[in-house]
Amino acid sequence: MEFLGTTQTASYCGPRKCCGLTSLPAVQAPVIQECYQPYYLPGYRYLNSWRPSLFYKIANVQTCPDESTSTLRPPTILPALRSALFSRYSPHDWDQSNQLQVRGAEASRLWASQLTDDSMRLLQDKDQLTHQMQEGTSRNLGQRLSDIGFWKSELSYELDRLLTENQNLETVKRRLECAADEVNCPLQVALECLYHREKRIGIDLVHDNVEKNLIREVDLLKCCQEQMRKLAQRIDIQMRDNRDAQHALERDLEDKSSAQCIDEKCFNLRNTSDCISFFHGMEKIDGTISVPKTWAKFSNDNIKHSQNMRANSIRLREEAEHLFETLSDQMWRQFTDTNLAFNARISEVTDVKNKLQTQLAKTLQEIFQAENTIMLLERSIMAKEGPLKVAQTRLECRTRRPNMELCRDIPQFKLVNEVFTIDDTLQTLKLRLRETQDTLQLLVMTKCRLEHELAIKANTLCIDKEKCMGMRKTFPCTPRLVGHT
Repeated sequence: MEFLGTTQTASYCGPRKCCGLTSLPAVQAPVIQECYQPYYLPGYRYLNSWRPSLFYKIANVQTCPDESTSTLRPPTILPALRSALFSRYSPHDWDQSNQLQVRGAEASRLWASQLTDDSMRLLQDKDQLTHQMQEGTSRNLGQRLSDIGFWKSELSYELDRLLTENQNLETVKRRLECAADEVNCPLQVALECLYHREKRIGIDLVHDNVEKNLIREVDLLKCCQEQMRKLAQRIDIQMRDNRDAQHALERDLEDKSSAQCIDEKCFNLRNTSDCISFFHGMEKIDGTISVPKTWAKFSNDNIKHSQNMRANSIRLREEAEHLFETLSDQMWRQFTDTNLAFNARISEVTDVKNKLQTQLAKTLQEIFQAENTIMLLERSIMAKEGPLKVAQTRLECRTRRPNMELCRDIPQFKLVNEVFTIDDTLQTLKLRLRETQDTLQLLVMTKCRLEHELAIKANTLCIDKEKCMGMRKTFPCTPRLVGHT
């Protein structure tokens, strides 16, 4: 606390007494660390810290220890004189202050001139750097657009080839399905032929070459159908894989189209564009998930996968074409073999039938002759009964001769011989009549058997020639067997 009208720095505020002390002990000011360092121009750092040297001179003068402890009232100074006393400086202070101001001004001007030159150079350098970086970024965007355009063309080319391959594979699949359905007709014909041949009668119900060929034909047609359907299923699975590859290419192509539009928009942006704005912090956000190497590898992998799918599709189409050719040739060859077996069997049955008809005609003739012979034999037997009766009657009459008249004379001997002869003749004729009748019965039975066999052969010929061969007159042509409608 200071008293009104006094100053703490004036040397004339009290009597000057020598106390024998030249200086006070050094007082260590507290160290204050500031977190903010103010900016000062060169020469201005210590302008505010300037103090008159008189202040330091007066401050170095200390009172005696005994007087410092005494309670002396300082002289009273009027308030009007206080400011005048405080603002008085020495000429040295005045000169030093002026020189300090001049040097500070020069230093400030020098620093400002250097700062201006450095700022201009900095502006030019930064403008040039910004322009170069912007041009470099534009070149990079242009190169990126070229890369995207290249991969887009590759993806589009591969997608077109994959779509074409899918269409070809779809066509082959439809051909396989149509060919498998087309086989149903000859398969049904072969099965009906087998069913009709089951209606053969008697000995003609034989497991001949025709039946063997028909069974082979049925097995072959079913096997062909199964192979075609299995290959159609494999093609269907391959088409699903192709569609997956197609979707991958389309998705990649769509992403590259979007990226191309975005990069073209970025490439066309200029400093005078209307749609530019500040987006603070965007340089700190890294939302990328790939690098140029993995980016190019992704599209290359999609293209390679599509190429592999196309290669598999081409192999399946070639396999289908080979299967068409092989199966159609096998079916035609088996169909021809079965028809040849039918024709051979029909010829055999016809020959046997003709032979049986010949035998039947001969048998009928023999039956007619046997019937005539029987009729003649019966007539002959009937004709022999009269003479036998006459001879027996004569013998019976001659037995009534009296006594010695019963002589075994020549007439008696002749009559007995005549009766035995006629009786033997009758027995012979009757035996021959029975034999002839047995032969006639045998001929009749043979005739019945021949007629039955002829009926069987006629039934067989009707089945093989009319029913079976009537259905087998037509067979699907080769274009239809390979799926062309």
